[in-house]
Amino acid sequence: MSFDWTATYPSRRQPIFARNAVATSQPLATQAGIAMLRAGGNAIDAALATAIALTVVEPCSNGLGSDLFAIVWDGRELAGLNASGRAPAAWTPERFARYREMPRTGWDTVTIPGAVSGWVALSQRYGKLPFAD
Repeated sequence: MSFDWTATYPSRRQPIFARNAVATSQPLATQAGIAMLRAGGNAIDAALATAIALTVVEPCSNGLGSDLFAIVWDGRELAGLNASGRAPAAWTPERFARYREMPRTGWDTVTIPGAVSGWVALSQRYGKLPFAD
């Protein structure tokens, strides 16, 4: 199976590159991952490129205000990353004492997004390419 860069539409291009595969719900995000592999990146670089591209090409599924959870096997050890949003410092048990249950809507349900800091952490620890790429 050959990789044809001359395909007229990105959605018609094959998502397989050498020994690697990139799969997403959006063809342009898949191409972003493949571009990282072509540039010498690894699976983490490709995964980050696809996640970041999805914030633009499929914002209903992924966004800069998201959280990130990752499990990474680097060939030697298994690691996990919880980049979920942190609660603001003012969110003490006393603040929520006025509620009979945890609120489901409003400002008291929002955390500080962690996706971008998670992307940077994954890139610095496991990526081959600079995060800016």
